[in-house]
Amino acid sequence: MILELDCGNSFIKWRVLEASQAAVFAEGVVDSDVALLGGLHSLAGLSLQHCRLVSVRAQEETNRLVGVLVAAFGVSISCAAPAREMAGVRNGYEEYARLGLDRWLAMLGGFQLASGACLVLDFGTAATADFITADGEHLGGFICPGMPLMRNQLRTHTRKIRYDDVAAERALESLVPGRTTAQAVERGCTLMLRGFAQSQLELARSYWGGDFSVFLTGGDAELVADALPGARFVPDLVFVGLAMACPLS
Repeated sequence: MILELDCGNSFIKWRVLEASQAAVFAEGVVDSDVALLGGLHSLAGLSLQHCRLVSVRAQEETNRLVGVLVAAFGVSISCAAPAREMAGVRNGYEEYARLGLDRWLAMLGGFQLASGACLVLDFGTAATADFITADGEHLGGFICPGMPLMRNQLRTHTRKIRYDDVAAERALESLVPGRTTAQAVERGCTLMLRGFAQSQLELARSYWGGDFSVFLTGGDAELVADALPGARFVPDLVFVGLAMACPLS
């Protein structure tokens, strides 16, 4: 079995694959290394041979997690690394190693699935957009605060904005003007995300007309999906790229 990990700023997304069939044996999202180990240890029939991971955490944190996994399961671990070019995609950053690895892998996955020009939109802690031409040139991208960052900034810096997660979820039942603080904040932030997504779509159209694919990924992608008709939601897009960056054969 193969353990795949996407170690983000806020959460660790994981899944276990049956090596022979590449079928998903189990998957989940956790908020700590301890929770990850607990979830894995609870799986009946787990037999890990390999692990591959991508991390945007500090190197010290990543090294600590690698050490814990090796001690717990005795697996060989392959970590995704920056590259100037891979799988037909050319990194467009002036300093290629400074491009976030999760973005890089999502681009590799999107380009492979598109077999042509594509726009990759990822809505997690941050919202990102990346543009890849039909011949694999990364034109660059954009980063802005995602839903968690926008929400937390308002809660932290505005004294009267206080509400719980239940109120936040209910607030998103529609996008009409809010009549409570929770509704106003959640709907306002959602509209900002949707506006970001639509502006990226217009820019892609200015480059390629209608000859390109749009990929959505990330935990909050569903908030913008209906604003981008024709976009393809691929929740595991980073894992698609991870398998390309860290092949096991």
